[in-house]
Amino acid sequence: MYNAPSYAPPTISRTMTMDDVVMKGFIVLGVILATAGTSWYLGWGIGIGVGAALVALVLGLIVSFTQRPNPALVLGYAAFEGVFLGVISNFFEARYPGIVLQAVIGTMMAFLGTLAVYSLKIFRPTPKFTKFVIGAAIAAVGLILVNLIASFFVDGGLGLRSGGPLAIAFSVGMILLGCFFLLLDFDQINEGVRAGVPEKFSWLMAFGLALSLVWIYLEVLRLLSYFSGDD
Repeated sequence: MYNAPSYAPPTISRTMTMDDVVMKGFIVLGVILATAGTSWYLGWGIGIGVGAALVALVLGLIVSFTQRPNPALVLGYAAFEGVFLGVISNFFEARYPGIVLQAVIGTMMAFLGTLAVYSLKIFRPTPKFTKFVIGAAIAAVGLILVNLIASFFVDGGLGLRSGGPLAIAFSVGMILLGCFFLLLDFDQINEGVRAGVPEKFSWLMAFGLALSLVWIYLEVLRLLSYFSGDD
């Protein structure tokens, strides 16, 4: 979704503003938090969480590849992603008390730090940087899949999620990659506002932010678990 999508000329609807993105972002995050809280409170099991994650994945892929700012799809993704996050967060909290609050704080710090870097113009994404981030994300997903397959034959697979030094380094890299995606999100929002794209594209911008924040949160949660000990 960062390959300069072709926006329709803003001749019919009003143009997008930063306030539109902020408002849609709060709506999307609100839905995620509401469904996450519901699944946590009701104590839904891993099975429901996995099912919700698969539905969220399908909806997210549809939004990402079609590049159509469909509020129903974006909110549907947020709802199912929230269910998954509630289930997985409840699982980690039961095993490592206090870890979820730490992960939330860590995610907020990553978001604010990345926003400061972009706002202060310390770094602005370039086309080469965008290609690098997308390529790194594809490689990371590929490594995760290979690690999963290898885990069926060797205990711990490649060691990317085993809690050892390699797993810690991989999670740190994944968190940095999530922050890089945030930089791309901020730049896309800024360019969209400057170009005067239609207001409806604020849903697509909010979706991108949600994806990056979920990515960072899950990796921070996993990284913290490596240092929390195992009962």
